[in-house]
Amino acid sequence: MTIRTRFAPSPTGFLHIGGARTAYFNALFAHRHGGQYLLRIEDTDKSRSTPEAVAQIIESLAWLGLSPDAPPVMQSTREARHAEVAHALLAAGKAYRAYETADELKAMREAAQAEGRPPHYNGYWRDRAPGPAEAEKPFAIRIKAPREGSTVVNDLVQGRVEVRNAELDDMIILRSDGTPTYLHAVVVDDHDMEITHVIRGDDHLTNTFRQCMVFDAMGWARPEFAHVPLIHGADGAKLSKRHGAVGVLEWRDQGVLPEAALNALLRLGWGHGDTEIITHAEAQNIFDIADVGRAASRMDYAKLSHINGVYLRAAEPARLAAMVAERLSPDAQGMARIEALMPAMQERAKSVLELAEGARFALGHGAPPADEKARAMLTEEAQGRLARLAQALGGAEWTKPALEACLKTFAEAEGVKLGAVAQPLRAALTGSLQSPPIDAVLAALGREEALFRIAAAA
Repeated sequence: MTIRTRFAPSPTGFLHIGGARTAYFNALFAHRHGGQYLLRIEDTDKSRSTPEAVAQIIESLAWLGLSPDAPPVMQSTREARHAEVAHALLAAGKAYRAYETADELKAMREAAQAEGRPPHYNGYWRDRAPGPAEAEKPFAIRIKAPREGSTVVNDLVQGRVEVRNAELDDMIILRSDGTPTYLHAVVVDDHDMEITHVIRGDDHLTNTFRQCMVFDAMGWARPEFAHVPLIHGADGAKLSKRHGAVGVLEWRDQGVLPEAALNALLRLGWGHGDTEIITHAEAQNIFDIADVGRAASRMDYAKLSHINGVYLRAAEPARLAAMVAERLSPDAQGMARIEALMPAMQERAKSVLELAEGARFALGHGAPPADEKARAMLTEEAQGRLARLAQALGGAEWTKPALEACLKTFAEAEGVKLGAVAQPLRAALTGSLQSPPIDAVLAALGREEALFRIAAAA
């Protein structure tokens, strides 16, 4: 058997990080077993699905490195097949025509609620043959739910879950306008796509028992199910905007590396001992759905920042410089400075956005306007010292080791600590007191630009 999983989002908005984690678990499980990971866009809700959301889902998955192993399947293109299966169940006596109007169904639900019963369909047309009055009336097709016993699902995450069949009703599988319901279409698509394992959020667990009715009525083998707990905020509430970024592309825009995003997603509800940093290559060798916990995981943005910092330090400087350039649009000279600064900058940064902001001083001719703290550092005494420092640097070899040695020698000659030299110099060169190591700043700016900025400040 070839393992096949699918990620099946509805294109009604941005790809939530919970959906991204589901996609990652599906990809890891399939690839660990030499199988296929597929994508199905469940766009049958035409009133809410948009082409922009479809494009954003595909873009998000591509950024994460989770593009599917085959072209995406658009569920809306398969409506004829969904109807075909519904009519096959009707012909086999496993489904029936139901002629109620929307108002009649509303009245039925209200009566059930008034009597303290679940608002289920009462099966009125289950064993009735339509008469002449129904000849021209539209009808929905409802599946015949089992009346006795129970339905059991041995979930790979939740364990054994059982529901009494008396709690199920005869759900609609084909509406009176000929369109399929979601619960029916999903089953037909999973069967036709030969999906062997359905890995999804546990908010779908109750749907599973209804979907099993279609699998069983058609005589199709059910896939294995694995329902993964949802992601909550730090306060235990369902993750929302008030907790922080919840969309995958928000993470990208905030400077998270895709490999760090995958690592963070992996650790939300799945663990491998106390190991925190697990690369994608490592995850493909050790991921097991049985290690997913049953409790909801909590999104920790501080941990995400820490993980991102680890991957930033390990990244190729040229790659990071290119990502910074996308945000700053430097000219050739600015790009050369950013590339020179990157090895020093990436050692401290927690995001690409932070790298970009930290490298902004390297653009153009002359330092950016000094911030308040930098201006306070440029006292009359400091300005005089900068003028003397410019003379000392003028004769130095322009390499980081030589510049570092020159600064130390100058501080000793002035009778001050190195910080009394480095901080005013940092303010002069960058307009801030926060920057990469000062020797790296000098080397990246080059002799002419650095001496110009020092002279301007002095």
